[in-house]
Amino acid sequence: MTKAAPGTAQAKLGVDIGGTFTDAALEVEGKRFTTKTLTTHQSPDDGVIEAVGAVLKNAGMTYSDLELVVHGTTLATNALIERRGARTAMLTTEGFRDVIEIGQEFRFDLFDLFLELPAPLISRELRLPIRERIGVGGRELLPLNESDVAAAIEILKREKIESVAICFLHSYANTAHEERVRDLIKAVLPDLSITISGEVAPEMREFERFCTAVANAYVQPKMANYLFRLDQRLRELGLRSPVLMMLSGGGLTDIATAAAFPVRLVESGPAGGALFAASIAAENGLDDVISFDMGGTTAKICLIDNGRPQTSRTFEVARVYRFKKGSGTPIKIPVIEMVEIGAGGGSIAHVDSLGRLTIGPESAGSEPGPAAFSRGGKRPTVTDANLVLRKINPAGFAGGKFALNRGASVAAIETCLSGELRLDSHVAAAAVAEMVEENMASATRVHAVESGKEYRSRVLIAFGGGAPLHAASVMAKLGMRRFLVPPGAGVGSAVGFLRAPVSYEVVRSRHQKVSALDALAINHLLAAMEKTATAIVRVAAGGQELSVLRSASMRYVGQGHEITVSLPSRPFRTDDSGSLAEAFADRYREIYKRNVSGADVEVLTWSVLVTTAAPPTTNYGAQLASFTPTPNSHRKVFDGRSSCEKLYAIFWRLDLKPGAAIQGPAIVEEDETSTVIPEGVTATVLASGAILGEVESARATFQATHEVHDAQCD
Repeated sequence: MTKAAPGTAQAKLGVDIGGTFTDAALEVEGKRFTTKTLTTHQSPDDGVIEAVGAVLKNAGMTYSDLELVVHGTTLATNALIERRGARTAMLTTEGFRDVIEIGQEFRFDLFDLFLELPAPLISRELRLPIRERIGVGGRELLPLNESDVAAAIEILKREKIESVAICFLHSYANTAHEERVRDLIKAVLPDLSITISGEVAPEMREFERFCTAVANAYVQPKMANYLFRLDQRLRELGLRSPVLMMLSGGGLTDIATAAAFPVRLVESGPAGGALFAASIAAENGLDDVISFDMGGTTAKICLIDNGRPQTSRTFEVARVYRFKKGSGTPIKIPVIEMVEIGAGGGSIAHVDSLGRLTIGPESAGSEPGPAAFSRGGKRPTVTDANLVLRKINPAGFAGGKFALNRGASVAAIETCLSGELRLDSHVAAAAVAEMVEENMASATRVHAVESGKEYRSRVLIAFGGGAPLHAASVMAKLGMRRFLVPPGAGVGSAVGFLRAPVSYEVVRSRHQKVSALDALAINHLLAAMEKTATAIVRVAAGGQELSVLRSASMRYVGQGHEITVSLPSRPFRTDDSGSLAEAFADRYREIYKRNVSGADVEVLTWSVLVTTAAPPTTNYGAQLASFTPTPNSHRKVFDGRSSCEKLYAIFWRLDLKPGAAIQGPAIVEEDETSTVIPEGVTATVLASGAILGEVESARATFQATHEVHDAQCD
């Protein structure tokens, strides 16, 4: 690949740590250099340094040539899921120590007699009650009992606590008691990590607020240590540019803020993927798409409307039952909304007690990895199945950095699946692929229905190491007509980091009935929120121009669910009640197709987002005339529906120029992934370099590519 000229243009680097691979993507002078390395779980920064060093070497550059580094990681998520965080305690209002265990007294599965509820991150003996009380309006009802705090500090010392969450009732309205306790603890234990709920999640609903604060405290020591250690190692290697962290809501922030609020990083990798898909949609003139990100551990689905991913202010992490809402720990932060399932390349296939083939959610990760990695893995994974089917070239996996062992994959499937299912290795591997594709299609249907969105007319944008292998089949199962695989698909999240603006969102609860709007109080609140967000953003934004976006979570009085309504940027006036109610009515009608006549409207939560402008999107213009390229080779691939091998044309992606049209069956290979183009699908290379797969009719294609015709076997 052509080397980049150091120092001649802005060089931007994105690095994403996943459960199996650590990806790096470098963009400079319109060129992109990418690499994948195995994630080093014991010391994640080793994998980052290896990936960054490799991609810089490929580009002929050094650390000092970089103008920007953006990083995202699953470390916070993994610490919560695997319960490998700090030894944490919680100080809370007397009488409320069990809030995080009682939750909302909600059974997410009414018919499961052996229902396993999510266990709190902190055991009861380390949830310490403190006598104090702040009222709903922020007024002190009971003074803070500092002798209780002193007794709690002795327990913290005795129990060798590493981090503490301070969670008092109604602290979203007044943080004075939480701040005082923080000061008292710091005076005695200056090295202790401390999180106060009024800062990390200043919103109503104490269960969600307490859980968010506890989660932040639980991962803070590990994340802060990692972030500052990585930053130091990069500086020692010559890096002079800022290192920014990807936030779950799609923005960027500096390392100090990320270390203080690591809970905001829990979905940073998937958020980068959604931004990547949104930018690809804009480059190719697409409005409504579905982002399909399949990596080594999970698959993520996100709906993107008019170029903007769906967002939310709450989600669940570490679900006991992966597909059941309510079975995890609620986290209340700004987040790009998506559904995540255990269907990655490393997801382990097994036969359950009822004799059914099941995929995931357990993943082989990178240690030991799939059986094909020859690193000690003995159980079959989705990657092993694709290798047995010959959809993957064992010599070209991950750019040829290490060859895959197809024999080990065959052995794993024969040992763990073939006997139980009474199928030979090829048919068992095809069953694994079929099952994982159905799981992803099913998750997409459910997510779209829950969001009230139509999905069949959208384009499926597939990226991550695994998605291009399965995109055509998932598309067919969903009744869709088009899928798109962008350049750099195998490292999509890392590229997506470079598409994010520097931004930070501050959210605070202040209950207001719209009919009795206190304009002066709300203006004061919003101004304070804007000041807080601006101070955080300006650190990382340099001299970039900032814009401010305001919104509110509103509902009809008596309802239990809010919707988000955009607010004007100007200060509120006393006569704005009518226009605010009208804005809510318009948004409510847009979502639910009706309004509630005569009902009063209230605001629960206010939001201020301060952001730089997103990087500009390239317009690639009109598509070039099509032509038929010559394949590099051919390979027999086992087709599960016809139970026989078919001859696939093999193309190397870097050889395909815009306008190239390929008739399936074919496979387009590249360093980090392979795109499968089944029979009945035509793939065209667009001006942007993206591969667009199209069918004349989704139903006809599904039938044509899935009917059993022995005569078609080669």
